[in-house]
Amino acid sequence: MSKTTWVFLRGIVRQHRHWEDFPARFQAAFPDAQLLLPDLPGNGDLHDHESRTSITEMVDAVREDLEGRGHHGPVRLLAVSMGAMVGIEWMQRHPEEIERAVLMNTSIRGLSRFSERLRRDAWPDILRSLLFIPQLERERLFIELTSNLYPDKEALAQRWAAYAEAQPTSRMNALRQLFAAATWRAPDARPHEHVLLLQSLGDHVVDPVCTTRIADCWRWPLVTHPAAGHDLTLDDPDWVIAQVRHWLATGET
Repeated sequence: MSKTTWVFLRGIVRQHRHWEDFPARFQAAFPDAQLLLPDLPGNGDLHDHESRTSITEMVDAVREDLEGRGHHGPVRLLAVSMGAMVGIEWMQRHPEEIERAVLMNTSIRGLSRFSERLRRDAWPDILRSLLFIPQLERERLFIELTSNLYPDKEALAQRWAAYAEAQPTSRMNALRQLFAAATWRAPDARPHEHVLLLQSLGDHVVDPVCTTRIADCWRWPLVTHPAAGHDLTLDDPDWVIAQVRHWLATGET
């Protein structure tokens, strides 16, 4: 029996190692799945590449990455934040390449205000992260901003600082990614039928109302976590896996 391929996409200035143990947990729950964790240009294994300045160009980069791995068939997608924007654009342009998708804590220009897409309270930490501060302090800022429930944030910050030292995302690439996310506008019509939306009520980066509006506009099912932060798979990976399992088992659309 052929394996089902899942592609995981993360958000701004994040890379595949920031999934932490979520891929291993997902693999244990879905042993027949093949997991692909591509990085967007400018991040992770592609940290020495120039980040794209549009979500459309990011779609092209992901598709080229998969083609380079020898993968040509349809995939299932799991994506968070800007990664979910890439996923929506991918569905719009190449719907035959996406079988199903799980999108978390994202937003769409036109459905939500800028102050909802990036909450005002998040701006000081984001701006500080772009300044010349020690990498460990920068990762502590990111974790406090995106995680509510992770049990050992200091140990996590140490790991993430090591990731950044080994594969740094430049400040210019970070700005390019912010620009792409801020200026992207989604299609007017629903781009795909088989999509599950997950939302964190404790998200301090993106106002949860952004995901609610996507669900209302495109009639996609929405499930809400009452306490997790923006990085939902970090805060409660087992909850995410349970929602995906239920959605696939019930055939909801």
